[in-house]
Amino acid sequence: MSLSCFELGEQMLSVEAARAALMTLVETPVAVEQVPLSRAYGRRLAVDITARINVPQNTNAAMDGVALAWPEAPLHDAHFPVIGDAVAGQAFDGHVLPGQCVRITTGAPMPSGTDTVIMREQLIEEAHRVTVERPERVSVGQHVRQAGEDIAEGDVALTAGTRLDAAGMGLAASLSYAEITVYRRPKVAIFSTGNEVTPPGEPLPSAGIYDTNRFTLMGMLSEQGAEVVDLGILPDDPHTIERALAEAATQCDLVITSGGVSVGHADYTRTALEALGRLAFWRVALRPGRPMACGQLGASRTPFVGLPGNPVAVMVTFSQFVVPLLQRLQSQPPAAPRRLTAVAQTSLKSRLKRTDFLRGVYTCDDQGVLHVRSTGAQGSGILTSMVMANCLIELGDDQAGAQPGEAVCIQPITSWQ
Repeated sequence: MSLSCFELGEQMLSVEAARAALMTLVETPVAVEQVPLSRAYGRRLAVDITARINVPQNTNAAMDGVALAWPEAPLHDAHFPVIGDAVAGQAFDGHVLPGQCVRITTGAPMPSGTDTVIMREQLIEEAHRVTVERPERVSVGQHVRQAGEDIAEGDVALTAGTRLDAAGMGLAASLSYAEITVYRRPKVAIFSTGNEVTPPGEPLPSAGIYDTNRFTLMGMLSEQGAEVVDLGILPDDPHTIERALAEAATQCDLVITSGGVSVGHADYTRTALEALGRLAFWRVALRPGRPMACGQLGASRTPFVGLPGNPVAVMVTFSQFVVPLLQRLQSQPPAAPRRLTAVAQTSLKSRLKRTDFLRGVYTCDDQGVLHVRSTGAQGSGILTSMVMANCLIELGDDQAGAQPGEAVCIQPITSWQ
């Protein structure tokens, strides 16, 4: 069982320990709601979606051709009388006797008495009969989709917790779900701090930097299905920061900041957090990533995560800590990051007792083996390295780097988890 964040003090934590402790901040998950299926893309299901009907509903033809009632005698005579037609949406009304057939289109219900479909390309059609070419290639029951062979009525089609993608939306529609029950989108407040931070589009002061992190967070939160509450840029003023944190705590399910959580004399976010709630931990043995803070705000005990100020560190810590926290807010067991094994193509530097996340590019060779190289310079302010990368190379706290040819762990960078 994981220790609460508030039992850990300010000791240096491993990535795994920090991730587990962070989950204890969530005391109440978000509520559930019903939404139209047309607006359900990316939402996480709160209840199972159960098949209300068989899919397919009827036993039907998988090919255009004829539906044959298999003759009682061996299939030596390849000539069969045609007694009618069946098309998708209009079934043949009647019973077909052995040795008779009905013209049929793909998806049309199999007429009563028929059990086999012979595709059109194998037929010579005449006015009221068909001749089968190469009848020895025909087998009883071929090219027929059985009712319920995809999903049987009463089966669970999509489990609670599934994040609905395009295929899931189609599946729900095929089961007649016009509305579905989902978790409410976690409402997440974000803001940047610092007198030097300048909004994009405005003149850049000589000592200023453009506000990168807020827009990066907007994108990552949107990818995770969260509702973003943008509070803008806050100056290095403790009272302003404290007011913003207090307001966000009453409106949102999670509050995220970037920067302002180190021990620098102008880093006021940590001070404001301690005034409003409880500070949990702020030192994690990873790179890039330090410093980082977390805790709870106000009487609502709203979870708070203070991410580092460097752009790459924001993205790395978000993927390791915020993504599972968002899952937790939606009553899901936090999932570990997806990991694959690849062969290093370049020398990779790391340090013992610290987890290093290097930006990398992985490829797959003709034998299906993954290979990975770093993107080059790994400074935590080099945002272009994240644009170039398609994975994070994870070098654990027991690794002092890796040499070409050694197997390493990678985390593919994906927007959907």
